[in-house]
Amino acid sequence: MALFEPADDRITADTLVVGGGIAGMTTAVETAEINRDVILIEKSPSLGGRVAAMNQYFPKMCPPTCGIEINYRRIRLNPHIRVLTLTEIESVSGEPGSFEVTLKLSPRFVNEKCTACGDCAKVCDMERDDDFNQGMSKTKAIYLPHLMAYPQRYVIDPSFADHDGMWKCVDACRYGAIELDMQPRTITARVGAIVWATGWKPYDATRIDNLGFGQVKNVVTNVMMERLASPTGPTAGKIVRPSDRKEITRIGFVQCAGSRDEKHLPYCSAICCMASLKQATYVREQYPDAEIHLFYIDVRSPGRWEDYYVARQKDEKFHFHRGKVAKITEASDGNVVLEAENTLTCRITKTEVDMAVLATGMVPNNVDAPPPLGTVLDDFGFVAPDGDKGVVGAGVTNRPLDVSASIQDATGAALRAVIIAGRK
Repeated sequence: MALFEPADDRITADTLVVGGGIAGMTTAVETAEINRDVILIEKSPSLGGRVAAMNQYFPKMCPPTCGIEINYRRIRLNPHIRVLTLTEIESVSGEPGSFEVTLKLSPRFVNEKCTACGDCAKVCDMERDDDFNQGMSKTKAIYLPHLMAYPQRYVIDPSFADHDGMWKCVDACRYGAIELDMQPRTITARVGAIVWATGWKPYDATRIDNLGFGQVKNVVTNVMMERLASPTGPTAGKIVRPSDRKEITRIGFVQCAGSRDEKHLPYCSAICCMASLKQATYVREQYPDAEIHLFYIDVRSPGRWEDYYVARQKDEKFHFHRGKVAKITEASDGNVVLEAENTLTCRITKTEVDMAVLATGMVPNNVDAPPPLGTVLDDFGFVAPDGDKGVVGAGVTNRPLDVSASIQDATGAALRAVIIAGRK
């Protein structure tokens, strides 16, 4: 079985995988299944990453349960994988084939006795913003990260750990699982190779002044839209506009929100067009008569996705506007007005919708937390091809990718890491 908190302060493995999203889990599983020892670390309380927060993903348009649960099972049953959540790297030294890594384990304040019964949360009076739902809902100060959380164990927001109100939770727990005096730990890992699979974050839409995010109340991002459409999301899967829970009659999708823009992200994030077309199907399923307006520079639907794009074009109430939205404002009734120049007709248009969804680009987490040992990054913050440092990128750490491509990339990263680890 995959182990969690280690008893010793020194552990060893062939490969250290940093990041517990779909790429990191894939790398760990593919490595362990050829009988190589793996340490998989994740800085948040649970594995799953951004895929766990999706409603559906390509290519099968299935919910995350159909892919992540399989990985959880493979991890849980494999003795060669050790999982450490709430864990980050403090330092790395050594060379390919022989690295010494200092790891910091932050306290969960809930131990392995937790059965996820939820009795503690029922008596908790304190709330926090639910980051899994992009701040669109609240959780208690002691919470299960999400329904598919692995490990299936509650966690306490550290800002509440020393609050007197938490003792009510301690008293409510029948299993003695809550430890408010848990302290951070530092352990040392000896590994042969490091795989960097720290994933991505959406571009900060508040930086795009003309698109109104944060000022126009019914403008959301594509990441928020996934949660709105999810049965486990803040509206139990009902797509409604945030301000008043009004049902959708008209919706706008704004492509390249910050992407392909020298002032923001100069590159194309590759997946945004298909993500918006996918999210438009969420709307169509719930609102068969709703008007859908998609504003684009050009729709990028490579390979087999072209058929998906063509199918949307046949929808009589799906309107494609070739032109980048220049300005978003709010109408008196809370509606959203999208102003754009249609580059096919050379006319300025104003389109009023109930809600607008910004297709924000993918920013690699390398930008804020670069990989160690001077690993080379390109101009945009993605890991550049560099086989000499012993740090291998996987998934969106390397370039913008969809889920299936991230899995393929992670499988290759596992092989490269095994080769590097074999040098010791």
